[in-house]
Amino acid sequence: MGGVVTPRQVRRRYLVLLALRWLPVGLWVPITVLLPLDRGLTLAQAGLAFSLQGFVVLALELPTGGLSDSWGRRPVLLLAGAVALVSMGLVAVAHTFAMFATVAVLQGVFRALDSGPLESWYVDTTLAADPNAKLERGLGAGGAVTGVSIGAGALVTGGIVAWIRLPGIPILVQPILLGLIVQLIGLVAVALLVREPVRAHRRTLLASVREVPGVVADGVRVVRRSKVLLALVAVELCWGFGMVTFEQLMPVRLAELVGGPREAAAITGPAGSAAWLVSALGAALVPLLSARIGVAVTAGVLRIGQGVAVLGMGLLAGPAGVLTGYLAAYLVHGASNPVHSTLLHREVSAAHRSTVLSVNSMISQPASALGLILLTALATATSVSTAIVTGAVVLALAAPLYLPAATAERQTPVTV
Repeated sequence: MGGVVTPRQVRRRYLVLLALRWLPVGLWVPITVLLPLDRGLTLAQAGLAFSLQGFVVLALELPTGGLSDSWGRRPVLLLAGAVALVSMGLVAVAHTFAMFATVAVLQGVFRALDSGPLESWYVDTTLAADPNAKLERGLGAGGAVTGVSIGAGALVTGGIVAWIRLPGIPILVQPILLGLIVQLIGLVAVALLVREPVRAHRRTLLASVREVPGVVADGVRVVRRSKVLLALVAVELCWGFGMVTFEQLMPVRLAELVGGPREAAAITGPAGSAAWLVSALGAALVPLLSARIGVAVTAGVLRIGQGVAVLGMGLLAGPAGVLTGYLAAYLVHGASNPVHSTLLHREVSAAHRSTVLSVNSMISQPASALGLILLTALATATSVSTAIVTGAVVLALAAPLYLPAATAERQTPVTV
């Protein structure tokens, strides 16, 4: 294991790698839409370009999971890091729709490759060091590190845009260059820190690819046979579609109110940082609510609550009103994730858990891509507020889809 002899040492490496993985995301999130707008693209063009990422992830998620199992976690992480470097480097020089579309495709390849192997490496290596290790401690700490890293990155971007001026480098490119440096450090860290236990059996890449259709068919079959799972997966359609409002449209709405993309970028940095902290608060508080009214009912109430929060983001006056709705949406978002996951886990056995979770995750990708296309087009044709209100309605419409899970919960009550 290259000197890693205890689960604590493995956990430290895991947390360092997570921080390096997610800090560049935090740097990029506040300017994802603002940068192409600043370079002359329309909102609809930006939405169409970045929607490609979701379709690429959808197509590659299962094949890249098989690649990680057959080829190994370390080589897949190295490949993912290399693709991330290329995509971020292209962002720095992109000025056309075609170039931003290429960035989105490369980001989709990166996200698909990166989805899972680091966590799998942590579990594999920890259990190799100590078969009785408590994995939940490291995984829980990983969630905290992820949120803090994204929030810190968003805050740094806001500070860079507001106060840093480097000669010859456009303001919105400066966070991208910092992200490139962090990603390069992360790639080197993967090469140095990730050491895999010796595997007794390693499948070939071709064998992994051949298994993908069977994996997909098995997951679809499990979901199709359960009314509860069908409804929960359908929630992801509304959720993925509606998330576009507070992830991509909020900075555009803010830019309308404060004078332009650069002024908005200076605000969205600290706002994004606060949003991730508020999201963590929501996740911490939700067990108090679910213990009183049940997990499924809580999930439904939260979907309505998020719709109301996003509605406020679109209709409340002034930057303060938009930011209030934005933070409320993230508070509910953080609370919604654990209850939705609990309901999914409740309906599947260990034999099908990963497959069903992959199906759930995959559904959100095309829904988000569709939301980007339709809501940005609607914003261009009417107004950003109209598009945000439409997304809010779609988010709230997911609430009744938790009714089958609520019925099942009444028959077999389970707490979070």
